[in-house]
Amino acid sequence: MGKGRPRAVEKGVLGQNSCVSLCGSLNIPSGPVYYPTEDEFRDPLEYIYRIRPEAEPYGICRIVPPTSWKPPFGLDLDSFSFPTKTQAIHQLQARPASCDSETFELEYNRFLEDHSGKKLTRKVVFEGEELDLCKLFNAVKRFGGYDKVAKEKKWGDVSRFVRLARKISECAKHVLSQLYREHLYDYEIYYNQLNQEAGRSGKRGMREGRRSESRVEDSGSKRRRKNNEGEKIKVCKVEEEEHDQICEQCKSGLHGEVMLLCDRCNKGWHIFCLSPPLKQVPLGNWYCLDCLNSDKDSFGFVPGKRYTIESFRRMADRAKKKWFGSGSASRMQIEKKFWEIVEGSVGEVEVMYGSDLDTSVYGSGFPRVDDQRPESVEAKVWDEYCSSPWNLNNLPKLTGSVLRAVHHNIAGVMVPWLYIGMLFSSFCWHFEDHCFYSMNYLHWGEPKCWYSVPGSEADAFEKVMRNCLPDLFDAEPDLLFQLVTMLNPSVLQENGVPVYSVLQEPGNFVITFPRSYHGGFNLGLNCAEAVNFAPADWLPHGRFGAELYQLYRKTAVLSHDELLCVLAKIECDSRVAPYLKKELGRIYTKEKTWREWLWKNGIVKSSPMPPRKFPEYVGTEEDSTCIICKQYLYLSAVGCRCRPSAFVCLEHWERLCECKSSKRRLLYRHSLAELNDLVLAVDTYCSEETTQSRNVGRQISSSNEPSTLSKKVKGVQVTLNQLAEQWLMRSGKIFQNTYSRDVYVTAIKEAQQFLWAGQEMDPVRDLAKNLVEARKWAEGVRQCVSKCKKWSHQKRAGVEKVHFDCINELLSSNAIPCNEPRLIILKDYAEDARALIQEINTALLASSNMSELGLLNSRIQDFPVHVKESDKLSQRISAVKVWLENVRKCIPGKVPAAVDVEFLYKLKSEILELQIQFPETEMLLDLLKQAESCRAQCNEVLRHPINLKNVEVFLLEMDSFTVNVPELKLLREYHAGAVLWRSRFNDILLNISEREDQHNVVAELTCILKDGASLKIQVDELPLVEVELQKACCREKALKARESKMSMDFLSQLMIEAKQLHIETEKLFVDMFEVLNAATRWEERATDILSLEADLSDIEVIIRGAEDLCVILPSLDDVKEAFSTAESWLKSANPFLVSCSLFQPVSSSLPKFEALQDLVSQSKVLKLCLKERSLLETVLKDCEDWKNDAGSLLQDARYFFDMTNISDEFTGVLISRIESLVTRIESVKKTGLSFGLDLDEIPKLEDACSALQWCEKALSFCSNIPSFEDVENLMKASELLSHTFASGILWSSLIDGLKWLRQASEVVSPRCNSKRCSLSDAEEVLAISQHVSIYPAMVGQLKNVIQKHKSWQELVHQFLDLGPRERCWPVILRLKEVGVADAFRCSELDLVLSEVEKVEKWKKSCMDVLGTLIEDENLLPGALKKITQTLERSLYICDQSCHLEAKDFCPCCFSDSRNQELLSCSICKDSYHLRCLGPEAEGIEHLEAYKCPYCQYLMVGSISFNGGSPLRFVGKRPELKMLIELLPEHEDFCVCIEEREILKELVEKALACKTRLTEITDIALAFIDKDLSMISGKLTAALKATEVTGVCDHEVDSNLKMALARNSWKLQVRELLEGSRKPTMQQIQQRLKEGLTLKIPLEDHFRQKLVEVKRIGLQWADYAKKVAADSGVLGLDKVFDLISEGENLPVHLEKELKLLRDRSMLYCICRKPYDQRAMIACDQCDEWYHFDCIKLVTAPKVYICPACRPLKKESPMLLSVDHKRSSDAKFVEPKTPSPQHTKSRKKPKKAESSLTQKMLPITDQNNTIGCSSGIERLWWRNRKPFRRAAKKRVVLDSLSFFHS
Repeated sequence: MGKGRPRAVEKGVLGQNSCVSLCGSLNIPSGPVYYPTEDEFRDPLEYIYRIRPEAEPYGICRIVPPTSWKPPFGLDLDSFSFPTKTQAIHQLQARPASCDSETFELEYNRFLEDHSGKKLTRKVVFEGEELDLCKLFNAVKRFGGYDKVAKEKKWGDVSRFVRLARKISECAKHVLSQLYREHLYDYEIYYNQLNQEAGRSGKRGMREGRRSESRVEDSGSKRRRKNNEGEKIKVCKVEEEEHDQICEQCKSGLHGEVMLLCDRCNKGWHIFCLSPPLKQVPLGNWYCLDCLNSDKDSFGFVPGKRYTIESFRRMADRAKKKWFGSGSASRMQIEKKFWEIVEGSVGEVEVMYGSDLDTSVYGSGFPRVDDQRPESVEAKVWDEYCSSPWNLNNLPKLTGSVLRAVHHNIAGVMVPWLYIGMLFSSFCWHFEDHCFYSMNYLHWGEPKCWYSVPGSEADAFEKVMRNCLPDLFDAEPDLLFQLVTMLNPSVLQENGVPVYSVLQEPGNFVITFPRSYHGGFNLGLNCAEAVNFAPADWLPHGRFGAELYQLYRKTAVLSHDELLCVLAKIECDSRVAPYLKKELGRIYTKEKTWREWLWKNGIVKSSPMPPRKFPEYVGTEEDSTCIICKQYLYLSAVGCRCRPSAFVCLEHWERLCECKSSKRRLLYRHSLAELNDLVLAVDTYCSEETTQSRNVGRQISSSNEPSTLSKKVKGVQVTLNQLAEQWLMRSGKIFQNTYSRDVYVTAIKEAQQFLWAGQEMDPVRDLAKNLVEARKWAEGVRQCVSKCKKWSHQKRAGVEKVHFDCINELLSSNAIPCNEPRLIILKDYAEDARALIQEINTALLASSNMSELGLLNSRIQDFPVHVKESDKLSQRISAVKVWLENVRKCIPGKVPAAVDVEFLYKLKSEILELQIQFPETEMLLDLLKQAESCRAQCNEVLRHPINLKNVEVFLLEMDSFTVNVPELKLLREYHAGAVLWRSRFNDILLNISEREDQHNVVAELTCILKDGASLKIQVDELPLVEVELQKACCREKALKARESKMSMDFLSQLMIEAKQLHIETEKLFVDMFEVLNAATRWEERATDILSLEADLSDIEVIIRGAEDLCVILPSLDDVKEAFSTAESWLKSANPFLVSCSLFQPVSSSLPKFEALQDLVSQSKVLKLCLKERSLLETVLKDCEDWKNDAGSLLQDARYFFDMTNISDEFTGVLISRIESLVTRIESVKKTGLSFGLDLDEIPKLEDACSALQWCEKALSFCSNIPSFEDVENLMKASELLSHTFASGILWSSLIDGLKWLRQASEVVSPRCNSKRCSLSDAEEVLAISQHVSIYPAMVGQLKNVIQKHKSWQELVHQFLDLGPRERCWPVILRLKEVGVADAFRCSELDLVLSEVEKVEKWKKSCMDVLGTLIEDENLLPGALKKITQTLERSLYICDQSCHLEAKDFCPCCFSDSRNQELLSCSICKDSYHLRCLGPEAEGIEHLEAYKCPYCQYLMVGSISFNGGSPLRFVGKRPELKMLIELLPEHEDFCVCIEEREILKELVEKALACKTRLTEITDIALAFIDKDLSMISGKLTAALKATEVTGVCDHEVDSNLKMALARNSWKLQVRELLEGSRKPTMQQIQQRLKEGLTLKIPLEDHFRQKLVEVKRIGLQWADYAKKVAADSGVLGLDKVFDLISEGENLPVHLEKELKLLRDRSMLYCICRKPYDQRAMIACDQCDEWYHFDCIKLVTAPKVYICPACRPLKKESPMLLSVDHKRSSDAKFVEPKTPSPQHTKSRKKPKKAESSLTQKMLPITDQNNTIGCSSGIERLWWRNRKPFRRAAKKRVVLDSLSFFHS
């Protein structure tokens, strides 16, 4: 939609757009919501008409249907599949324009060449990669231009467009800014100026002066631009037939004066064919959209996968879960996340959208009559919703909709489209095609979020879009037509554009109004359907849509004019009529204006368009479109014979071709009178006449009044009415004269200029119609007579006869239209024709013979008039011939069944119709009699049952009969069927008993038996078939029994059946009998085994024997059951049998004791004899004994835990008892584990052992002081122990004691601030110790800790009682150390810690500011003092800057200079120690003119030291601002700090130094005079002072750098202008560019000097280029003067001087400078000649000029040429070059003569020889004037063609 069209010109000025920013939460007001009642809901168009005044100002509304309206979904979701499109949501707004980097580079290089004289020769690199300047420029343009981006710090946003999906550092942002400032800032200024000038006027801007000479004054020329090599503009005349350039839009090469060529691809467009069109040629270079846009960066929704609803649902659910988890998300959350994605702040996000699905292809969600109804929907409900007016399939063509007049269904407009969406799938900002209304219905799923801008605010919306996305609109002017761009509604609101929002729920309708921009997105998986409709009030909006399509050169959806005319022809209601009348009045006025304008401009030819086949519908036939604006040409068009297939609208009539107006033709569908009738017809439907309707009526009435339309005809001003009256007077006399074709044609052509007009031309139309009819009649008479005469002279020579009906039609006119003399001849032919017709009718009614008919037919053939009755006669003759031929074919027939009996009956019936007797009639009747006899015999045979043999005898008799009788044919078919059946039966009987596929035999015999019963002829073999079928069934059963096991009874019965059929001796049944005997023997043995107790091995043997028998054995299941029961018991017993093993893993799953008891009881019921039975009984008895011992031991442990006496004296006794019990428990547990069973007592024994061991550990704390961690671990261990023994008294006492011990341990353990307790807490714990008597050691430790804390508190109070100056820093540090180790939590400790932390933090800040100057805070005072000393030196240097006498100190070390060697600067007078200057000072101590490095810097602009500057401060210099910020921080310290006073003094001196330096830089920056020595001393001192100081101030440094840079620039400019070598223009422009960067004032002396030199140079260079391209117009003396002037310029212009020197060199005998014509050099004298001057067509291998061949015979051709020159009085030979340019030169030595080397390049398009290089290959030193040696000149004088 957008890429293929050229744009007009880059529009918009940078800096006017609003920056797009992320909105936190949208605050969009809601659109209206309506809830219609059942009655209101009946008619959708009526309801929308009622709510339109309220809803249209919002642009959108939501309609919630009544609860009863629930349409069934019409699609089968299980089988429905659909294609999708991939949407890159992150690029809907934040995407770079699809710019072509090559085009941008071409334009950028042209800009550089024009402004600085050079191109971009090296790549611009950013972070190791090539920087795309095109993307960078467009990105900065997006955010408002460089100044705005820099001010608002938007370089991070810019970088996202340059380098997608990459983060950028702050440093990289700065680098990107500098690169743009260096390379693109000037181009941005030029770009903005170009657009501003284009907006103000159409005059050429910066490049007008250079291009004005290339303008073509001739109207038939084209505008040409420079090509890629920079060659000059060429202008060529556009010829009549051939065009070297055509417009890509209209495919025409005409109108070259407004042809715009792309400066890259050289393709052309007319400025009026562009989208949108241009009014004038744009400024600067111009590029088409194909060259501006890159396919690589083009953006759109690409096709995706095809999905079913289920697969799409799974994908949509995954996407939603990814963003919002498994829970539900609110609309606000989803909406906020969507706009974050759109604005590019989230990353790359792609979703799928099943959009624009044509319901005529994929099906509709609404019920339709032709669709299949789902079984779950009732027929009544389905039919109801099929016809519902709210069904979107019915809406466009409802009564009251103007679209009902459209014949074909337009997809997406009149045919609904389906939309299957998922989370974030979007529909971008747009309004509907042709500004239609739209209705969207959400069938099911998640809601859909809509945004809308009212149609009244569409212009404001488009303006904001263009300002916010200027780069996208510059690349694609029709961007809003493409539906691929979003913009945050908050941005629209910020710019004053009203925006409204609607949330569409399932079952809701959403209406959008005409020209209302809307967009939105889906909140999840859903299905919607949408369609357009157009009520009456849409008509004015439709006109706007049609005009918009015309402006953007796009084909409309339908012809708006055709729709209006069709609506006027059909019945329309009172609501449509007012709008329709207004629109018809508009097109009437438009047509009248343009048609009159065409008439005035000479287009007098006109003709009506062919009528429609179905004029009551729109779109039945497709109209042509205007080749310029693409609008449908329904009402009128302009055409020309020179372009038969091309038409234009009336507005573009001048653009069709360049023919004269008189050759063009107006095509119209309705005259103005007919259009007026349409308006009057609409009036009848208007229920009331409004003011607007009356105005339209008055307007049309006034236009229908007698017209004053006039123009000059042959110098006389005449009106259209006057011309019409004159024509009527002339044409009325034509009928009185004899008919003349030329007179009638002339009159009809003259009438064409009146027929299109209004009612005033009705007389003209009537008379013209009569003229046309009269001419048609007369031409018909002449044509008939001419054909008759031609037939008479050239009978049957390809000449067509005249039809008698045509003659009758011409003669049947009531009144003869005109006087045609040939009418009498035509009447004679008519009389002869009537007589012939009478004879034909008579012959057809009477019974004639064949000869009479033939004679009459011959007369008809010779008559020149064709009569319809002759066809009947011809048909009669043809029928007789055909009948005879058919009869003769039947009589002698020898092939059987050659003739069908029905054919004979047909021939018999034709005898009566033809009424002619022939001899063949009797033969035909005899043959028919034989056929009837045969038919009777066949019927007799078929009527009774017949035998096969009898039928064969009858058919043998009838074998020779030649007529095809149906009954005979049927009898033969019956016979063939019987023979075939008998053959099939005999084939089956072959080896039938040996076949393995007896089931197929049964099927075949069954089929044969059925077929035999249905035979019409009896066969003897039918009973045999039944017997064979029984045998086959028996064999089939036997085969099944052999393949699968059957019961013994089945086999016995089968053997009995085989004996009855006498097939028991077959091998199949013999084998079956043997199997049956073996099965009987097995059954007997199995019965014996089950009755006695046998071993397990016996049962295994008998089971294996049963596997070999293919019989179902009755006792087999009982045997297997006994065997499986025994095996199951052994498997269960196996774990108990191996559990006693010592190698049993402890952690493995052990068998239960109860399971052992169950197994022993189960073993008693087994039928088999097993030895494992006794083993299990022994294990069970041992386990029962152990359980008794374990229970006794657990009882002893319970008694121990119930002890009450646990004082300190009995601690040792308790520990001994615990150890004894633990030993006994371990022994019993070990014995129980050896059984390998899961015994309940083992876990209880383990719990008792763990509890006893815990008690032992707790009692051990009585004799020592445990750590807090030990107590804490023991408490945690108690929580893991079993509660079986926790109820005892001993246990409870130990737990209480441990709790107190944990509190005490927490108090006395080493403390940290987070867990430190207070003094009251410690005393409280000590008080509780009186109730705990088992931990005396911990009580003493607790008392000692409390005493230490009280002693530390007294020391702190003593320190705080001292004065501020007496509180020293070491003392408070010591208090902090002791307090941290011994003190409890208290206010004194908090105070000490906070004071120490405050001071240390301040010192740390100082150290951070000073940086690498110090590494230890103890060195901080010395570092501050060192910096203070540097400030003193800096102040001293500044104060002494005005005195230039020598100082007695060295500024490098600031020490006394008397005892060391000094070296004084001859400029600044400062003295330096040789050791301070370093190695560079060696060898210069004796130089009197020594210049210090700083004075040299001011002279050359740079400083160079080996090892660094001598004055440079060593180390990092702290910033003054940060030092000042440190001062207030130490005002509230409670201790005295030495560094405070030092820092205060340092800041005071630093501020004083800053003041001195600021004064110096201000003076230097304001200096604009020529004498730079006045500020050199001050800048030197400032530079030294800045270098030596130990404090950094960015403001001072920046100002000083700017002052030094300006001073250095002025020195360089002075050197450039006053140096020995002249500067080049590139150097001048480079210095001016640098001056612009440094902001050198305009009044500065050196800048003014540069500007003046540049102006002089450019002025001379422009004039020199014109002279170099004037092809010898300017005389050589003036050229040499111009060269001399250029050589004396203050600037060196080498290129232009070279062009002028080339221009001053003359060549050939014509004495002309080089002019691009083909030339060749003489191989002897090296003189150059033009091919055309010496009459050469092709280049010879060796060429010798006439001057070098004086003895050769004179060429007659050359003599004639020279004679022409000598006789031409206007020919003046150019002047010979001056002597300084005419020095002789030698011919260059060449090893080999080459044709290419001796030829000058041919650039003229008419030449056939070319060379790749231009005149640059001919160096100045290799050229010479046209001259010869004296002896050769004498010879030349004899040649006449050299004489003047």
